[in-house]
Amino acid sequence: MPERGGQDTQGHISTRAATEAVPGGVAVRRTGLLVTLVLGGLSALPPLSMDMYLPALPEVTEELRSPAATVQLTLTACLAGMALGQLVVGPMSDKWGRRRPLLIGMVVYVVATAVCAFAPDVQLLVAFRLLQGLAGAAGIVIARAVVRDLYDGVEMARFFSTLMLISGVAPVVAPLIGGQVLRLTDWRGVFAVLTVIGVLLTAVVWKWLHETLPVDRRHPGGVGEALRTMGGLLRDRVFTGYMLAGGLAFAALFAYISASPYVVQEIYGASPQTFSLLFGLNSVGLVAVGQINGKLLIGRVSLDKALGFGLVVIILAATALLLMTSGVFGHVGLAPVAAGLFVLMSAMGLAMPNTNAQALMRTPNAAGSASALLGTSSFLIGAIASPLVGIAGEATAVPMAVVQLASAVAALLCFLLLCRPWQRKTDPLTSDPLTSASLAGAPQK
Repeated sequence: MPERGGQDTQGHISTRAATEAVPGGVAVRRTGLLVTLVLGGLSALPPLSMDMYLPALPEVTEELRSPAATVQLTLTACLAGMALGQLVVGPMSDKWGRRRPLLIGMVVYVVATAVCAFAPDVQLLVAFRLLQGLAGAAGIVIARAVVRDLYDGVEMARFFSTLMLISGVAPVVAPLIGGQVLRLTDWRGVFAVLTVIGVLLTAVVWKWLHETLPVDRRHPGGVGEALRTMGGLLRDRVFTGYMLAGGLAFAALFAYISASPYVVQEIYGASPQTFSLLFGLNSVGLVAVGQINGKLLIGRVSLDKALGFGLVVIILAATALLLMTSGVFGHVGLAPVAAGLFVLMSAMGLAMPNTNAQALMRTPNAAGSASALLGTSSFLIGAIASPLVGIAGEATAVPMAVVQLASAVAALLCFLLLCRPWQRKTDPLTSDPLTSASLAGAPQK
């Protein structure tokens, strides 16, 4: 018998998860800690796939005898794969349920990661990083869709912040693990560790993550219906505004991810272990602010106000970084630049969970497709930002700061011009803007 918390005795999520009525008529399904950890592990797959590899980028550049910009394409390929894969997996999960596409994607991810460990040249490495990203997209998009299956309203926003706490451990420990792996072996060992992690996560999903999308809520249509659904979502101005704001904020984040190994290690002369420590501290800031958002702000402050404040802080931090790296304050050391990056990363804890929650609240009946669009836009914009940070070579951090500032300003403009939170009705319980579309479960223009 399933328990009230929505799990059976083996820890599976039941499709008949118990619901709890809350003020305003919103039914909220509850999950247990075990499933929360599984979803966190799936959400952690992207930072694990990219961040463990970051300390090894200079070593890959040297061993494969390729320019830094070419080696950075291994990040871009993985990111682009994760973006495009979500467009396929999201609609598939709306049609066939969450479990089957997820398991297929995880198996392919394990195989592709294992091949990366033996890549003899950068071209093959780029190709299988692309496949790794395509398969790994299943974990990202389906984890977000499962949250939408189980939660609504403020509870969904809170769960996204909790998910950020769990998945945020990955960017904290991933570069640290990567740095330690490099002490014992070379960059290929990083992919060997990722392969083992993929195998373990696949086994956990098989055993504990049951189906969350009932048959009567699935979409029987094929590609045509999926495209029409996505087209309808994109015609929803407010959904598109949150999607673009989140994607552009992610571009500022990925500019840091892509450039920081060279900025910290090559420009400022830090060791891989020091870089890993700084990267971990920045991730701690992101997680901490995400928890402040989930535990203290949500329910007391409008999600839009928290989102707007986060974007403004990102802009201020990116401006400070641009001034420092361009020499306006003369030569500055690593400490001030690291402080600016810490503030920028921490503010992402307000931007990312709130854009996802606000967008998905408008699409309860097409969570897979909506999640795919949110993820695809973020990863594609991030993939475009990645090569731009190295356009002026490895001796300057100015392109990183320029990309971060331009992305953050564009994100704020999309939020203000498209979402227009001041024009929408407000839920008296949460101060969260709602529309007839979000209440009815369909996108609205």
